[in-house]
Amino acid sequence: MKVTEYFEKANGKTLISFEVLPPLKGGGMKAIFDVLDPLMEFKPPFIDVTYHREEFIYNKRASGYYEKIAIRKRPGTVGICASIMHRYGVDAVPHLICGGFTKEDTENALIDLNFLNINNVLALRGDARKFDGKFIPEPDGNNFALDLVKQMSEMNQGIYLDSNIENGEKMDFCIGIAGYPEKHIEAPSMKADLLRTKEKIDAGADYIVTQMFFDNQKYFDYVAACREMGINVPIVPGLKPLTKRYQLNSLPRLFFINLPDDLVSAAMEANNSAAIKEIGIEWCIAQSKELKAKGVPCLHYYTMGDTETIRRIAEAVY
Repeated sequence: MKVTEYFEKANGKTLISFEVLPPLKGGGMKAIFDVLDPLMEFKPPFIDVTYHREEFIYNKRASGYYEKIAIRKRPGTVGICASIMHRYGVDAVPHLICGGFTKEDTENALIDLNFLNINNVLALRGDARKFDGKFIPEPDGNNFALDLVKQMSEMNQGIYLDSNIENGEKMDFCIGIAGYPEKHIEAPSMKADLLRTKEKIDAGADYIVTQMFFDNQKYFDYVAACREMGINVPIVPGLKPLTKRYQLNSLPRLFFINLPDDLVSAAMEANNSAAIKEIGIEWCIAQSKELKAKGVPCLHYYTMGDTETIRRIAEAVY
């Protein structure tokens, strides 16, 4: 079933969903199941599986020179989604990114997903590689999430890269995109960011999942701004609890978000790491309860492998 169909069937009830990170190469599905098994009691209708682009390593050769090699540290998103659907009987939402993939790579991935009856996809540009400084697409790859959405929408119409394909199989993907309540880090302004989001919706995207935020008013303002812009698709709040002191600096730097003064003060005054984690959990519980009371379509939790923390939050809210 499509993500948007779950929202429609819920009739105003706030659903819950989780996002998991694939294991490092060499790991297995046990790492995913260990995260999800304790969370399935909350009956999420769908699970997101994130993805990161390739990275470069340098291997020293016998000649003394270094060879630059591209590796994918967390492969297997499509297979992980299939395993999740088989084990739990819920839909899986793979993240597809622009970085590291040609348009043909993307087309082939979408064909595989269609064969597996996986018809929900989150379309993302993806981050720049470490040390690149800016995002660099593959030759003949999609440059922006908008381009990726357009390619998916064309495949929904049976339009393939090979113009010789006639009467091609029409896909039926429900396309999600990312939203940024405090604007994308590279956007010159919130209005510019919203215009890009509107372009993706007009190109065929069906719903939005937001970047994490810690001030619910940012989300409410974002939804209002989207509606004013004519963006009327479901907007799902993405949530992650603060759990470590260093995140007070790393989260704003990496994700272009602001932390509320009350949260920062409480965390700074905490005596130890356990106390900081408790503060973060209670803050996320309060956020979740307010969002749920306001009737958001779904609460989407970024698990980051921390099952215990997310389970405590879900128990308090659901």
